[in-house]
Amino acid sequence: MPAASSIRTLIVDDQLTMRSLVRTGLQQLGITDTRECADGEEALREIISKPVHLVISDYNMPKLDGLGLLRAIRSHPPTKTTAFIMLTGRADRELVQRAVQYGVNNYLVKPFTVQTLKEKIEAVFGQLT
Repeated sequence: MPAASSIRTLIVDDQLTMRSLVRTGLQQLGITDTRECADGEEALREIISKPVHLVISDYNMPKLDGLGLLRAIRSHPPTKTTAFIMLTGRADRELVQRAVQYGVNNYLVKPFTVQTLKEKIEAVFGQLT
C-alpha cells in the first residue's frame, strides 16, 4: 500500500498531448514525481540512469516501440522488476498476449479515465494512500 506521492513514474509516448493527459491523471491521483520521454530509446536511457517504480508507455512509437522497451527493461537486471503499464489505442488480443509474454504488469486502452488509470495502477501496487 504505497503512498501515491512516493511512486516515481516515467511516461513514454511520442504524442505530447497524451503525455500531458497521463501526467494530469497521475497528479489527480497524487503521483507527482513524473518524468516524460518521447520514444522508447530515450526512455531506456532515462530508466538506466535514473530508475523509476512505474513506466506507463505507449505501444506505437518511433525508434523503439513499447514492446521493445518492455523487453529491454525486463532483460536489464537493475530495471527488470520495474512496474510496466502498456498504454495503447490497440486492444487486440495478439498485442496483449505478446505484452504479457514479455512481462507487462497491466494494460491501459486509450481513451482512458482517471478512475481507470487508478484501477490499473492499484492492480500493480495495491491501494494508493
